[in-house]
Formats: sequence, structure tokens, C-alpha cells
Amino acid sequence: MSLKITPTLEHERALGAPGVLVAGVDEVGRGCLAGPVVAGAVILPRGFYINDDIPEELRSVRDSKLLTPEKREMLAPWIRTHALAWAVGEASVAEIDSINIYHAAHLAMVRAVQGLSQKPAIALVDGNALPKGLAPIGVRGQTLVKGDMKSLAIACASILAKVHRDALLEEFESRYPGYGFGAHKGYSTPAHQKALRERGALDVHRRTFAPVAEVLARG
Repeated sequence: MSLKITPTLEHERALGAPGVLVAGVDEVGRGCLAGPVVAGAVILPRGFYINDDIPEELRSVRDSKLLTPEKREMLAPWIRTHALAWAVGEASVAEIDSINIYHAAHLAMVRAVQGLSQKPAIALVDGNALPKGLAPIGVRGQTLVKGDMKSLAIACASILAKVHRDALLEEFESRYPGYGFGAHKGYSTPAHQKALRERGALDVHRRTFAPVAEVLARG
């Protein structure tokens, strides 16, 4: 019986899975003012592709932005345990400021793919642009616009990336009290910008992003 869920395995299956290993790849934190950009990569088990035999636990998987923190925290361990392979990759604040956020996000994606315990033949990447670093590591890329809403593997990758990055920002909360990192997770909220103006920029802030650059310019 076919399970009518969103996202699905339709795009992975079209690329040849289960005979070909397909990794779903997504990044989080591109628009933040602080912290690294983080990418996830997930290869789902071959058995999931047979007759849409998707476990009950994964039927509630969606793009990480559409899930509550509690739901993401519940799903992430299950994905890590049952995926054929999974990994996360980061690009640091220094790298973001050096090569820009676009290239840094792609760097994080390539690092996530490189971190997989099994090498995929294809990386199914959320968005409309492929990281140039995939070809040199021998992985073919395929883009999928709004892939985190269409592909189960990409949605799983987005959850792992989001949970990983949120945990990093929770550490910032204790290291840098008063900035509210535990609440805004580095995004450009009014509270975050207010803390920047009143307390100044930290070494975890992206110095090339306008709100941070403006604070630094004022000295």
C-alpha cells in the first residue's frame, strides 16, 4: 500500500535508488548573524525504497522549519540510528567572512557529504545551485528546489543540521550571557540586534553581515 506523505522518496527513486546510493543534502543557518553554517547529509536504507516501506517514525518528517524543536529533537536520534549513513558539516564564521555565505554554505554541504560513512553516487541538494566541490570528490550532484519539502532524505538532512546547529547556539547561550542565543539561535531578530547594539559584537558574529558590520564601524 502506498503511503501518501510529504516529503516522499519519489525523487530519490528517480535517480536510481535503491541500486544507487543517493544522499539528501541541506543546510541551515545561512541568514544568521552569528555561528557557523551547518549542513546535513543523509542516505536512507535501501529497504525504504521498496513499496514505499517507510517506518512509522518517519511519516511525520517535514522540512525542519515546519517542525517544533521538540519534534526535531525526537526525530533526530531515530534518523541517526536508522539511516544507512549520515553526517553533518560546518563552515566557520571566519570562513563565512572570508569566502561569503553562499560559498561557505556549499563548503559545509561538501564536508557533510565527505563525512558520510558510505560514499553516495549522487547528492540530491536542496536549492537551485550545486556546490562545485562535489565533482572533485567524485559525487554527482542534482538540485531540487524546495527539496526539504519534497524529498524525505533532504528533509531528514535538514533536521539533523538544524538540531546540530541549535545545540551549538545553546552553548553560546552559556558562554555569552545576555545575547539571547538560546532563544534566537543567531538569527537577526530585534532582540539579537538590540543586544548587538548594547553589548557589541562577539567573535562568533559574522563581521561581514550588515547589522554586525554597522556595530563594528561605530567602534
